[in-house]
Amino acid sequence: MGRDSLDTVARALFKLMAYKDEYEVARLYSETDFLSRVADRFEGPYRLQFHLAPPLLADRDPESGHLRKRTYGPWILHAFRVLAKLRRLRGTRFDIFGRSEDRRTERWLIGEYRVVLEEILAHLSRDNHAAAVELAALPLEIRGFGHVKQAALVRVKAKQTMLLSRFQSGLSSALAAE
Repeated sequence: MGRDSLDTVARALFKLMAYKDEYEVARLYSETDFLSRVADRFEGPYRLQFHLAPPLLADRDPESGHLRKRTYGPWILHAFRVLAKLRRLRGTRFDIFGRSEDRRTERWLIGEYRVVLEEILAHLSRDNHAAAVELAALPLEIRGFGHVKQAALVRVKAKQTMLLSRFQSGLSSALAAE
């Protein structure tokens, strides 16, 4: 694999490992220059409102099953500060968000990506290099949160199945040529 290919692998693995869970979102709002950037953009009085669907508090839409967003006022920033400090609980048995389907899926994706990389490294050839690079880049196509991320994941999984087949057929033609 060339340098561009290795860069793709590094970016994709980083994307999978650096997912934004509830602790990270809270940290981004409370421990960064978020408030000063907002103040710089607006003149005069303004009121912050946050549209969120916290997994422990949000209701589900009866038709779609998706979490419904609710509007929270500026008081939520205090909750963000507390939640950001609780990030030390991430990955422990006290991590109340770690058991959610979204968090379990994100951890599973990391392990599954490593398995795909092992397959690529074990069978990489000139014939299947293009499919290997496309496979390695697939995590970069997974975006969003909740049901949006799940829909993206379904599309990526279908594409992965096709690319794995193409990768393995390139492998087969390389072995047949030997």
